[in-house]
Amino acid sequence: MPRDDRNLLDVLKFELHFLETGGYGPLPGEAWRPRFIFEDSPTCMNFSAEDKDREPCSECLLMQFVPGEAQTEQVPCIHIPLSPTGETIESSYRTGTQQEREEALGAWLRATIHRLEGEKVKHAASADLPSQAIFPKSETIEDALRIEQNARPMNPIDHGAQD
Repeated sequence: MPRDDRNLLDVLKFELHFLETGGYGPLPGEAWRPRFIFEDSPTCMNFSAEDKDREPCSECLLMQFVPGEAQTEQVPCIHIPLSPTGETIESSYRTGTQQEREEALGAWLRATIHRLEGEKVKHAASADLPSQAIFPKSETIEDALRIEQNARPMNPIDHGAQD
C-alpha cells in the first residue's frame, strides 16, 4: 500500500494557506453543501480520488495527531484535538459555527507549525549541522528524527582507520 510521503510541514502550511484564502467557503453552484474540514481540502490525500481509488486514512500524515481511540473512525482527522480542552472538528460540527471551526483549525495549524519548526531548529542546532542536512525536503520530521536517532557520530580517531 502506498504511504503518504509528503512533507508534514509543507502539508500543514498548505492547509493553513487553504484555510486563510477561503478554501472552506461555499463553492459556486454548491452553496447548499457544507464544506468539511480536511475532507474538502487538497490536503486530504483522497481529495480528488474516486471511491474505488481511495487510500486508507491510516496512511495519512495527519494520523499522527489523531488520538488512538479515534484512529479507526471513518474520518479520523476530524478527531484531532485542536485545543487543550480537547475540542475537535467533530465536536465543533455539533456545537460550533463554521467560523469557530475555522478559527480553531487556524490556531491549531499555526501552533503546530510553530512547534514543528522549533523542533527542527532545535535538532539542527543540537547536531551542529545546517537544517537542510537533517531535514531534507523529501523527508517527514518523523523520518528525520528516526534517522538522527540511528546515526552514530563518527569517532575522529577511527576515521579512515581499518583493522
